[in-house]
Parts: sequence; structure tokens; C-alpha cells
Amino acid sequence: MSTDVRDPSERPAGDDQSVRFSWAGIRDGYLQCVPVALGVAGYGVVFGVLARDAGLSVAEATLMSATVLAGAAQLVAMELWADPVPVAAVVVTTLVVNLRYVLMGAALRPWFQSLSPRQAYGSVFFTADENWALTMGELQSGSRQGAFLLGSGLAIWSFWVVATVVGATAGSVIDDPARYGLDFALTAVFLTIAVELWDGRSSLAPWVAAGAVAVATNRVLPGRWYILCGGLVGALVVVVRYE
Repeated sequence: MSTDVRDPSERPAGDDQSVRFSWAGIRDGYLQCVPVALGVAGYGVVFGVLARDAGLSVAEATLMSATVLAGAAQLVAMELWADPVPVAAVVVTTLVVNLRYVLMGAALRPWFQSLSPRQAYGSVFFTADENWALTMGELQSGSRQGAFLLGSGLAIWSFWVVATVVGATAGSVIDDPARYGLDFALTAVFLTIAVELWDGRSSLAPWVAAGAVAVATNRVLPGRWYILCGGLVGALVVVVRYE
């Protein structure tokens, strides 16, 4: 599994974004993501508590976390949960929340286009905001470990599932997650990752544009549209500046 995915003679001249897919990459991704996954676990406990309060069993909440692996979408789904479940509202709302993954996947394409479909799509399934940001930082630094996303995603997945079980079973003890600062866990993680991705003054314009549009959108549109709108505007600013 440590062999390069393309024969060197087949690579175009100057192609410096070819990556390898190896067990070492999976291991390094997992280990480097453990501190971040611990922060994500705090939010996983919150989801477990909300899922219990919404009437889901421990098994149902765990199954959702294991197969969906989308923290924001799962939390939104719990906010909308009722009896009977408003399927259309849940599907449409979570679709909007997760549209940002289209942009995130596109950002990975320069590296992942050299991987096999099984390697690329298998890795993308385990994509979360946190390990995507870590992977982008890793690849942009010159690393050629194409399996880093999968390894870091497995770290997020394993901690998220375990935390869901804890929240769903011991939620009565935790009661109010905000009391222990668990509601701030993901914010702290994102701020830490943002510092790592900062490229200096060249990053200022897209960051400011994305932040301003996200704040403005949050004021005028309900739901999570601000995530998508902010991301699109930030990406557009980068395209306009460099083309």
C-alpha cells in the first residue's frame, strides 16, 4: 500500500502535487489529529445529550454518528427532530449546512486527482471541517501523504462515535454541556487551526470578505446559509486576485 499511485514516467513535467497513499500516511494523520479529535469529542458529547433528549436511543444516536459523521448537520437535525420526523425539513436544512463540502472537496482535487477512486472517495467519506483543514495545511507544506486525510478522519470518527455514546448514556450527569465549556470546544479548535493556515497578509482579503459576508448573511437569512455564503465569497476573492 506504500507504492506511488502513478508511474513517475506518466506524470507531467512540473507536477509537484502528486501524492502517495500509504499506511504511514494513515498513521501520521491519525496521530496528528488526536488533539483536535479530543476537542471534537466535546461536541460529540453535546450531540449525544441532544439526541437523548430528542428521544433517540443510544444505539440510534451511535449509528447516526457512525454513518453520517457531520457534526453540524446532526446537531441541526436534532433541533428539528419531532414526532413524526419532518423529513423534508431535515433533509433540506442539512443539505444546506453540508454544501460547504463541495468547496472543500474542490480544494483537495489538485492532490487527490492522482489517487484511485477507492482511495479518494474512501478518504472523502471521513472528511470533517477539522481534519480537512489539517490536511490542507499538511499538503500545502509540501507533504505528499495522500492518506493523511483518511488517517485524520478516522481519528475524528472514532472520537466522535465514542463521545456520542458517552453523551447519550451519561447525559443526565452532564445535564448542561455549556456549564463545562463543551459548547466552545469546536470554536477553540477552529481558531487554533485557523492560526496554522494563516499565510500572512495575502490571506487577509479573502478571510475578511468571508467573515463579513457570513456575519451579514447570518443577520438576514435563517439557518446555516452564512457558512456557504461566506465560503463562496472567500473563494471568489481568491480566484479574482490570482487570475
